Amino acid sequence: MNRLDAMQIFVRVAELASFTKAADSLGLPKASISTAVQQLESLLATRLLHRTTRKVQMTQDGQVFYERCKDLLADMDELEGLFQQGASNLSGRLRVDMPSAMAKNRIIPRLPELLAQHPQLQVEISSTDRRVDVIREGFDCVIRVGKLSDSSLIARPLGSLELLNCVSPDYLARFGTPKTLDDLQHHQLVHYVITLGSKSPGFEYTEKGETKFWPMPGNITVNNSDAYSAACLAGFGIAQIPRIGAQEYLAEGKLVEVLKDYRAQAMPVSLIYPNRRNLSRRVQVFMDWVSSVMGDYVDKQL
Repeated sequence: MNRLDAMQIFVRVAELASFTKAADSLGLPKASISTAVQQLESLLATRLLHRTTRKVQMTQDGQVFYERCKDLLADMDELEGLFQQGASNLSGRLRVDMPSAMAKNRIIPRLPELLAQHPQLQVEISSTDRRVDVIREGFDCVIRVGKLSDSSLIARPLGSLELLNCVSPDYLARFGTPKTLDDLQHHQLVHYVITLGSKSPGFEYTEKGETKFWPMPGNITVNNSDAYSAACLAGFGIAQIPRIGAQEYLAEGKLVEVLKDYRAQAMPVSLIYPNRRNLSRRVQVFMDWVSSVMGDYVDKQL
């Protein structure tokens, strides 16, 4: 195994803190992963990883080598693509993550366009509403909706998603149409939380540019965007759904917008990727394509 391959293996083991997970993500036998790291340690005459039965952790020398490896591997990706002009020259694997509804309704239906131009690309799509760890889980980039926390990752703003207060016609027939915040005491909310068991802050609205919450009852709590829309369609209460996810239901009469003067603040949409000096060309191309696709659905005024 050449040194560059061994370095790529070491980086993946270090990021995932696991030989087994690294082997699975790279599609290699665990024995090959272990051998590659051992060869590097022999070549460098230093231990790069502390290994126990429970975890794998970088040594101080391993941390220094990891940082230099990332820069060198990024430089090699850039060098390999420097003279590649044709679309068919793009190849390799991309690992990306995005919200499940976005993957299902927006990105995957358009993905054949990208792969028709770059048939050698292999795209791995994780679709979940949880916040994945970009570095430790080995993602090239992720699409995130909502405010971003401070981190060492790079954010590329794509725009924002307008939120609408939606209910089903059946719900309106049973509870009537809310027109003011005071009316909400007689209504139900479909609660959305990232982690089941945590408390929902309630109905979100904006007043004089400030985000506020109005506590509301509700029988249903979900942690998934598809389930959130489904609960609203089933008549369980008010849901605050992005316009791109609600517009078809609104047009078909399956949902109705209420409380237009009390919308929540629009949610920013961003592409997040590791802080690397140089990105591979395939990642750059994918992110440019995602930006173009999402441009049809987001408000560019952030």
